[in-house]
Amino acid sequence: MTADTTEPEEYATDPAERRREQRGWYFYDFACSVYSTSVITVFLGPYLTSVARAAADAEGFVHPLGIPVRAGSLFAYAVSASLVVAILVMPLAGAVADRTGRKKPLLAAAAYLGSTATAGMFFLAGDRYLLGTFLLIVANASLSVSMVLYNAYLPQIAEPDERDAVSSRGWAFGYTSGALVLVLNLVLYSGHDSFGLTEGEAVRICLASAGVWWGAFTLIPLRRLRDRRIGPAVRDGAGGAVGSGWRQLRETLKDMRRHPLTLSFLLAYLVYNDGVQTVISQASVYGSEELGLDQTTLITAVLLVQVLAVAGALGMGRLARSYGAKRTILCSLGVWTLILVAGYFLPADAPVFFYCLAAAIGLVLGGSQALSRSLFSHLVPRGKEAEYFSAYEMSDRGLSWLGPLVFGLAYQLTGSYRDAIISLVIFFVVGFALLARVPVRRAVEAAGNPIPDRI
Repeated sequence: MTADTTEPEEYATDPAERRREQRGWYFYDFACSVYSTSVITVFLGPYLTSVARAAADAEGFVHPLGIPVRAGSLFAYAVSASLVVAILVMPLAGAVADRTGRKKPLLAAAAYLGSTATAGMFFLAGDRYLLGTFLLIVANASLSVSMVLYNAYLPQIAEPDERDAVSSRGWAFGYTSGALVLVLNLVLYSGHDSFGLTEGEAVRICLASAGVWWGAFTLIPLRRLRDRRIGPAVRDGAGGAVGSGWRQLRETLKDMRRHPLTLSFLLAYLVYNDGVQTVISQASVYGSEELGLDQTTLITAVLLVQVLAVAGALGMGRLARSYGAKRTILCSLGVWTLILVAGYFLPADAPVFFYCLAAAIGLVLGGSQALSRSLFSHLVPRGKEAEYFSAYEMSDRGLSWLGPLVFGLAYQLTGSYRDAIISLVIFFVVGFALLARVPVRRAVEAAGNPIPDRI
């Protein structure tokens, strides 16, 4: 048999081709971000809880698979279960993508499975809490898997000096769509009587519309992104990709030992991103329980975060071009710390001050996430983008549990949400210290990648 001498295809080098793929790549963020904003952040939690309560017994318990679960805890448990599923599948999807070179079919499968599950939430009525739980697990896990594949395209479609800007634009596209759809949903929800709808019907339409939006705009990246040929050395390892997700994760982590500086950055990101995700997830609880703010104020604040996150992502991308991604991220962590300190002293029943805090969060949220992604892309060895980004995505979604635990324990021990919110400062302080110690230029060189002028 003749040896396969096919050379791996170069990463995008033609400027026109790169721009075409980049524009298509942005639109996946535009497609899927409405799920995170409208479904997870705003509508599904309260609605699924109400559906579970409709099915609960006299003591307030539902019994999925015969297990007694408080109706008020069902949403949180379902989200946790979806992350467990994602942790099992993400390394496997990353390995298959890298060893076959076929990211696009896998991205399509994950995106349309998730969008179909989200659209199916239209049928979440009455006491169908089991249906809602199943659809949430499928949609949330699918989103996580699709983001592994989506992120893995970044080093293939952008030159090293472009990545901060390209990543920032992707986040900006996502926040733009999240804000746009949230405005439309809030119009429908707040005026449901004038549309001849019940409140529940309006919520179900809002949930389903996020799935339709996700699926429709996914067509754009699928038309513009392309798969690359891979070399025989990578392809010959494809047999291992059909094995256990956990086994593949172990192999990826073992490979990371040969790149300890990449692993050091991932550890820093895990810590400070846990703080970011906890602030976002607990801000509404803090606003309602500690500050006495109503639901309208909280939803409007979420919308403000979405709008300003667009400007924040683009603005921090520009700062990174002048000062480097690492310095810009470190500055953003300092701002996050100041936000928590300000939140601790925020007066109750003062929506204006809460809006100011939401504005500050929006300005640093998109940029810190976008630049973290682009910086990590420089630290990934070529040919292993999807595998490494599966570990990155697990840090983003699968391991963000310590922050909520610290928040909950602080409240349990002190009875004060103010003490709980200030306890999160530790994540930004430790994350800052860990990131500051990472020599990113040496890390890029050790990964075998060209060093950009500013990093």
